Amino acid sequence: MNNNLSGDKIQEAQNFYASFLKFTQAVFSDISVLNINSIAKEIMALRSEIQNNRRFLLYARNFIEPVNDENYLASHAVRTTVIAMIIGKHLNIPPFRLLELGMAAFLHDIGMLNLPPQTYLNKLELKDPEKKLIFSHPIHSYNLLKSFNCPPSVSIAALEHHERENGCGYPRKLTGEKISLFGKIIAVACSYEALSAKRSYKKMKDQHSGMVELLKNEGNQYDITIVKALVSALSIYPIGTFVLLSNGKRGRVFNINPENQHYPVVQVEESIVRTSDHGIRITSPLTCEEIDYKDNFGAA
Repeated sequence: MNNNLSGDKIQEAQNFYASFLKFTQAVFSDISVLNINSIAKEIMALRSEIQNNRRFLLYARNFIEPVNDENYLASHAVRTTVIAMIIGKHLNIPPFRLLELGMAAFLHDIGMLNLPPQTYLNKLELKDPEKKLIFSHPIHSYNLLKSFNCPPSVSIAALEHHERENGCGYPRKLTGEKISLFGKIIAVACSYEALSAKRSYKKMKDQHSGMVELLKNEGNQYDITIVKALVSALSIYPIGTFVLLSNGKRGRVFNINPENQHYPVVQVEESIVRTSDHGIRITSPLTCEEIDYKDNFGAA
């Protein structure tokens, strides 16, 4: 396992991520002219980036500007797409199906843009009429994608990404065996992104806490096979997580340890530490507020 720090690789991944986000913002600025072929081309580029540069892509995404109200949906789409495709690759989904999964994740919330922005950007508890609007967005996504002749697997995944294994999701209250594979994957990816991303109305959880919360799977909401695939692919301490080590030093997870998800490779200033059960180990995760990563772990 190569753990060498590479400023060039990180910068390359940052540039790709920033470009993909800019493309997404442009797509979401006018959904009346969705160019499905153009979107497919970008998703194919992302598929290649995940194949060849996944570690650096996951590391670099943490340096992108914090999410604000103006780019919330675009940022959520990008992050969810990356996570969903990593899960899909871990599940050995064939490349052409991985492309469809990426498109579905990219477009799953497109129906939100048919709603008043104040509905999905509301920082307060939603009232019943607003909840009904939010609950309708998967249907809007489905109808919009069908109108642009998207593959059925893409449209259906967008319709089902808020369905839950226990039947408590929406819009159709489907139970596990009736939910499509892509719908299940995007449900997990979307929820993990929401748990671990910063929003204007809430503090960002560290990625480890988001992962643990998903693993609890309270109420059996998620397909446990998909959750386990997420954990196996990203680790209990995902790349980019700030951590406190048993030697008192602070660092940032730089690579996973496929042999043991609890003992990743950690960057401490300009060196790397391979944590282990009998050596240096992680004491606890840290939030961004607990560490000045720009001073200690600035983007290379």
